[in-house]
This record gives sequence, structure tokens and C-alpha cells, in this order.
Amino acid sequence: MRFWLCLLVLPGLATAEIYRWTDANGQVHFGQRPAASGAERVEVRPQVVERDQQTREREERTSRFYDARREEQAHASAQAQERQAKRAAECQDLRRRLANIPEGYSYYRTDETGERSYYSDQQVDTARQQLQRQVTERCA
Repeated sequence: MRFWLCLLVLPGLATAEIYRWTDANGQVHFGQRPAASGAERVEVRPQVVERDQQTREREERTSRFYDARREEQAHASAQAQERQAKRAAECQDLRRRLANIPEGYSYYRTDETGERSYYSDQQVDTARQQLQRQVTERCA
């Protein structure tokens, strides 16, 4: 990050005018505008920083590490969203099934021969309680 900041600042420094002067007390000052007559212009040359092979490799490894980390975080976020969507769909289905068991109706299933087999009131109450427990556990 600092490297890029330096690259942005260096062209401005190269074109900036810097002046040097000495005040009445003998103290040396630098500034972009000459504050006193007799100020001399100082040439400032940007320093070129050469990075060795080890530094470039270390920067590349660091960059790969952070890229991999961002990818892992994006993948984890996508998985969390997928789990949340599945849980919401499951809760919606459980609530729909619970709402379809109103009090006072007869429920049946069709067996292999095509005949209706009716649930007892106790079986319906048990199914309702199980669905209510599942909604409470999974959808809270």
C-alpha cells in the first residue's frame, strides 16, 4: 500500500519547487515558497526503489494469500446464504403442513388397494405436536 502511495506522490514531488533559506538566528528552513530574499531553490530528485527478487516473491505470496482468503470468505458467505435459504424453505413447508391440520377434520391416506385409511384423533394430534415441535426447534 505504501509503495503505491509513494508512486502517486513522487511525480508531485518531482515537479514541486522546494526552497532553502537561513533566518536571522541561523536556523535553516525549507518550504515551497521562499520566505526570505536569498532563498535558494533546492532540486529534489525522487528516489527509485528497486525491489530484489526475494521481496517481489514475498509480495506475490502475500497477494496470493489475501486473494485466497477473500475467496474463502466469499465461498463461506455463499454457503451460509444457501443454508439460510434452505432453512427458510424448510420452515415455510413445516408451517404450511401445520396450518393444513386444522381441528375437527378427518384425515386419511390411501393404501395399496385404493381404500381410505383414516387417522385417529390421537394420530392427528401427534402429527400436529410433532410439526409444532419441529417448527419451534428449526424456525426459532
